[in-house]
Amino acid sequence: MRSHRLRRLRRRPGTRPRVEAAVVGTGPSPRDPSVSGRAMGYHHAAGYRRLRGVDLVACADLVPAHARRFAANVGIPPSGVFTSTAEMLARTEPDVVSVCVPPAAHADLVVQCARAASVRAVHCEKPMATTWRDCVRMVEVCEAEGVRLTFNHQRRFSVVTERAKHLLDEGAIGRLVRVEMGGRNLFDYGTHLFDLCRLFTDGEPVERVHANVDYARENQRYGAPQETWALAQWRYRNGVVGLASTGDGSLLNCQLRLVGREGTLEVGRDGGPPLRHRRRDEEEWTVVDTRPDAVNGPVSGWGLVTEVARRTGVLQPGTPTPRWLPGTLVERAIADVVASVDDGEPSPLSGASALASTELVFACWESARRGKAVTLPLDIEENPLEAMIAAGRFALDGADGTDGATGAG
Repeated sequence: MRSHRLRRLRRRPGTRPRVEAAVVGTGPSPRDPSVSGRAMGYHHAAGYRRLRGVDLVACADLVPAHARRFAANVGIPPSGVFTSTAEMLARTEPDVVSVCVPPAAHADLVVQCARAASVRAVHCEKPMATTWRDCVRMVEVCEAEGVRLTFNHQRRFSVVTERAKHLLDEGAIGRLVRVEMGGRNLFDYGTHLFDLCRLFTDGEPVERVHANVDYARENQRYGAPQETWALAQWRYRNGVVGLASTGDGSLLNCQLRLVGREGTLEVGRDGGPPLRHRRRDEEEWTVVDTRPDAVNGPVSGWGLVTEVARRTGVLQPGTPTPRWLPGTLVERAIADVVASVDDGEPSPLSGASALASTELVFACWESARRGKAVTLPLDIEENPLEAMIAAGRFALDGADGTDGATGAG
């Protein structure tokens, strides 16, 4: 994995910057995030602005006021502000485009960007898309067009993740037997955790998934339904087992637990340290120093000061972290994406990797729909959770006098 430390691009005086970037989907101000939108475009903009040799030249949003406000905050001239993505691509010819719209709109915009003559890379927000067909389509089109496609699974660049992987590789818990994940849901939140499961299993293919889910109440995030409870198990080709317990009444009190033959490692324990591990013959846990990061990024030192300044309005949205400080996880991800364009190295955030992780989400939903285990690769196109909701497979809280905990299986 490429280090999270900032890689600086070089350019000769008087020459065109190596990379010109644009953002599609600016959103409203990130100072007021909600389940409708978090204005992630501002976070991507900070990442591009932090890099030498990169110019942020354009933005597009369907709401003109949002696009103008974004441009004013991040230094894009009025000539680089658009409501049409097609017009933005044609007139500004960016090298890299960040797609920061809700997931249902990802595929069409990613494909549109990939087919633009100037575009060399598309960096898209997660989750990938709301149908399996669209997830596959994005990857296939970008591969056919020779465009690098990446997704913003930025937790790969946390010090917590890097040290957890190092401990695992060094044998701190022995041979890996099982990966366990908690969290709020399988899709919006779980996409990060499935991605980290893939990292900790060295990209080992998954062969079989068995799951049950519930949708006990309306639960939408960024326009996409999220199950309220899930219990899932899957098996990797090498015999490692995966277990997920998410949402209401989750059985896990941490985000990730890695169980080895000789010990256990936990990431993001509720009310506990970001990272700890213990061998089977030890009573006490060893807490790992992950400063300056917690699971989601910097939480100490000047990095924390900068983040607080953004959230309280002392710094404008889209202002990058100073280069002499550890960047946010999104800034580190953007640096990796741009470096991969510049040096040709593959990114750990690749579309192919995201597709393998996202397949687990859709496989869990499909298993619940069928009421039995499914084998991979998936042979579906739609969104099984949406199909179950439309078919009335779930009893919503209070709809029929029940507590909604009937599940789909």
